[in-house]
Amino acid sequence: MVKLLTGNELLRGDVLWWNGSGWSTSIREAVAVDSDGAEILAREAVGERVSDLALIDADEVDGRWRPVKARERIRAYGPTVRADLALAGEEWR
Repeated sequence: MVKLLTGNELLRGDVLWWNGSGWSTSIREAVAVDSDGAEILAREAVGERVSDLALIDADEVDGRWRPVKARERIRAYGPTVRADLALAGEEWR
């Protein structure tokens, strides 16, 4: 299990994922932060672009990140009840 850093874009509310050098709206671009997570979290928390920062647990399944908690899978891949509203090309299960 690894740690991913996530948050929300302050003005639009988009879910963001740390990609190693900045933020992405796609979990596919996320990188595991593990031991550096707390340091990155502290540094990014003082910025004005991202709010609600959190380190979450995830597993790599079939070459993709799969957040452990259902709440985070929904944040990453879209709603569970209407596949037409899922993020383009993503499947949360």
